[in-house]
Amino acid sequence: MLELLKNRRSIRKYKEKKIEKEKIGQLIKAALFSPSSRNLRPWEFVVVDDRDLLAKLSQAKQHGSAFLKNAALGIAVIADAEKCDTWIEDSSIASIILHLTAETLGLGSCWIQIRGRQHNDSVTAEEYIRETLSIPEKYKVESVIAIGYPDENKPPHDESELQYEKVHLNSFGNQYKLFF
Repeated sequence: MLELLKNRRSIRKYKEKKIEKEKIGQLIKAALFSPSSRNLRPWEFVVVDDRDLLAKLSQAKQHGSAFLKNAALGIAVIADAEKCDTWIEDSSIASIILHLTAETLGLGSCWIQIRGRQHNDSVTAEEYIRETLSIPEKYKVESVIAIGYPDENKPPHDESELQYEKVHLNSFGNQYKLFF
């Protein structure tokens, strides 16, 4: 797991290559296996592989979503906020499960934050996504995960950059000492 976390990077450039149905199936299974508070599973997923829709979704925000148009797949992570009060956390967990699963399948991915972001001065990114994908009003949109075969190489995270000073033992300010 540590190697997986070390190697997973946000990928924003993708090859023009479709993702095999088997791999998409594995991504969906992983998302559906995601843990949720009290096992209420408020999340749902909209899988998008239509090039025109991906291009439209890539305009969801003013910054930080344009690369979606070149991804082979976008997965909108949505949730029924009426089902439980931890829909944000549950949706975030599902989003990261999609990232990690993509990495294990040789795919690149990048999180596009939707909740709390603007499409333009009068429309939120969430409203834009909801309208574009015909999502009912009761659902909230947390993120869209862009997924595809990477067309960029990023080095693994460097362990020397880990911020061990942010780990405390028993009380804040008592730095945890690692012995390795």
